[in-house]
Amino acid sequence: MHNHSHGQGHSHAEHFDTHNKAFAIAVILNLGFVIIEAVYGVLADSLALLADAGHNLSDVLGLAMAWTASWLASRKATDRNTYGLKKTTILAALFNALFLIAAVGGIAWEAIRRFNDPADVAGLTVIVVASIGVLINGVTMLLFLKGQKGDLNIRGAFLHMAADTMVSVGVVIAGLIILITDVRWIDPMVSLVIAVVIFIGTWRLLKDSVSLAVDAVPKSISPGEVLEKLQALPGVASAHHLHIWALSTTENALTVHLVKPDSGDDDQVIEQATHMLNHDFNIQHVTIQWERAIIGCPNVSKC
Repeated sequence: MHNHSHGQGHSHAEHFDTHNKAFAIAVILNLGFVIIEAVYGVLADSLALLADAGHNLSDVLGLAMAWTASWLASRKATDRNTYGLKKTTILAALFNALFLIAAVGGIAWEAIRRFNDPADVAGLTVIVVASIGVLINGVTMLLFLKGQKGDLNIRGAFLHMAADTMVSVGVVIAGLIILITDVRWIDPMVSLVIAVVIFIGTWRLLKDSVSLAVDAVPKSISPGEVLEKLQALPGVASAHHLHIWALSTTENALTVHLVKPDSGDDDQVIEQATHMLNHDFNIQHVTIQWERAIIGCPNVSKC
């Protein structure tokens, strides 16, 4: 027979800064620009502008989803949803990635078709409209500059806007080349480059969001380091059954069995462990189960 006692140490980040004002301004600015870019893309017969308009529309949807997910994540837990709806921030990233991949396919298909039948493109119109895009995407990017350091959801929006700014710069360059040289295949070429840039960023987003959705250990956390620090706690002989997963894009959880023969200072060790995990690894929700002897797991690091 083995004696077991159970302890839980929780450090809750109750305050969610949803950045409502930043999201609202970003959505309004980008939606207005999508309309302008789409209209002038048709008038100038520029696939590069239409491709960027489609991309920016997906950005608006992405921003709206991230905004909604941040709001849902701030809702209180219920008897049914004991962790609340924090994981909606991960689902928002996953759905955004899938939408973007579909958009990339459409852009690439139309660009390849246009190589066989290049259209006349109004270079000056492309330059002016894309320059507006540089300004709007740049302003939007700055809206998320401060919050992106502590929230992966916000950081995703920041990096997406930074990439969009660079893409708009590329469209400006394409317009200049068309205006100077009248080389029409530059437009579909730039569209393909835009598609590649979007795909690269989207693939990383897809991998990260799928990883978090299936409860993999967040990339910023090293399980080996966590195990080492847990085993270094006072009185702890070993640790096993270690599980770490993301509750949202900002909060993480951990469960572990700690073998500790002496139960005298359990509460103090739990407090120390909880503080260490929160401070060193950004793990806020901690559940510790005590064991007084090692049982049933010869390889403690893999249980």
